[in-house]
Amino acid sequence: MALENDLGRDDIKKLVWRIAIPSMLAQFVSVLYSIVDRMYIGNIPDVGSVALAGAGVCGPVVTMVGSVAFWVGIGGSPLMSMKMGQGDMKTAKKILANSFLLLAVASVLLVALIYPFREPMLRYFGASDTTYPYANTYFSIYLTGTFFALMATGMNQFIISQGFAKTGMYSVIIGAVLNIVLDPVFIFALHMGVAGAAVATVLSQMASCAFVLSFLFGKKVPVKISFGGYDRKLIQRILLVGFTPFIIIAVDNVMIISMNSVLQTYGGPGEGDMLITCATIVQSFMLVITMPLGGITGGTQTILAFNYGAGQPDRVKKAQRFIFLLSAGYTTILFILAQTAGHIFVRLFTSDPALIAEAAKTIKIYTLAVIPLSIQYVIVDGFTGLGKVQLSLPLSFFRKLVYFLPLFLLPRFFGARATFYAEPISDIIAPVVSIFIYAVAMKRILKKPVIPNF
Repeated sequence: MALENDLGRDDIKKLVWRIAIPSMLAQFVSVLYSIVDRMYIGNIPDVGSVALAGAGVCGPVVTMVGSVAFWVGIGGSPLMSMKMGQGDMKTAKKILANSFLLLAVASVLLVALIYPFREPMLRYFGASDTTYPYANTYFSIYLTGTFFALMATGMNQFIISQGFAKTGMYSVIIGAVLNIVLDPVFIFALHMGVAGAAVATVLSQMASCAFVLSFLFGKKVPVKISFGGYDRKLIQRILLVGFTPFIIIAVDNVMIISMNSVLQTYGGPGEGDMLITCATIVQSFMLVITMPLGGITGGTQTILAFNYGAGQPDRVKKAQRFIFLLSAGYTTILFILAQTAGHIFVRLFTSDPALIAEAAKTIKIYTLAVIPLSIQYVIVDGFTGLGKVQLSLPLSFFRKLVYFLPLFLLPRFFGARATFYAEPISDIIAPVVSIFIYAVAMKRILKKPVIPNF
């Protein structure tokens, strides 16, 4: 059985490169799901700006639903990699089976719990009377594809964790390319507007899901999806390890929701909607930074987990050093682009000169500290990959706490636009603390490895 990558024996730098780059590209392409939707929505004749604000309100809620996929996927895949590193294929197979069950159950529960309350949720998250119809239309249709979205994203982690990084990338590209093709057909040719964008997204997720499941049920992977062997204790462990990335994504979206609410409160009905539209564009640019960055740090977790389980600490240290360099290099490039060419990105969403100027200025503010942010991602995802949630979770919460304080305080004294400075403040303070914790804890972790038994 030919593997794309031998996690335990291949040269570390080449291994990190071969896994990180496809994982990064996969996440970069997946950003197109939201960006292409928002780009086309923003250019709908007559109602584009209002419809884009509605999609912006809906975006964080959609991402919160998707965060459940990362909860299970990133919770189970490092554990499976550790067991593969130990040569315990029976337990690795059991972990995959339990993770598949978790995602299936979660997809049903999410729709049942969220659909009846979608109106108060969207209202609370910043939808005005003007933007609510668009947010409700998009979100209601999107929920019908919850099963496909969760399976495509969550199960893809188990493809990457077995060394098939390119295959994981292909699964995302299939959905993204289909979404790009279908969006103009449904939005403009069939005159479906916002509803068309949602339908295109659901169909694209179905295609990705079919690809992922067919691969994991096939003969190419060492560990295939199976049924049975369900274990409550193992499920708890998967949920515990995956809780850090889940809560990061969930709280990130609470941050966006809170920002929308603050902008609406301090900006007033007219300016508030304009600032939320601006924030939606800026958050789309941030996705271009953070999702590929998460692809680098999250995709390479499998290297850390496998070699940690195999008792090879030197390979873990070498891998983390190269992951640091790769992440810092990526964010440096994006920082330069944000400061010099942000207006070009904004023009994809709107032709309004005032909105272009406002959003381009905000992108410069929002991205002031993205290079330190890369350090935070590497440390937190590294601890998660090694199963050290007792370290990754507090570090994640600390960054959120640092964000929320200026988010609510700054606009009280300096107006609605000061809200945007909360991001760079948290992206400077949190990495400083994380570096200190990493320096103290990492030597001890690698000296005395603790691998959970199931």
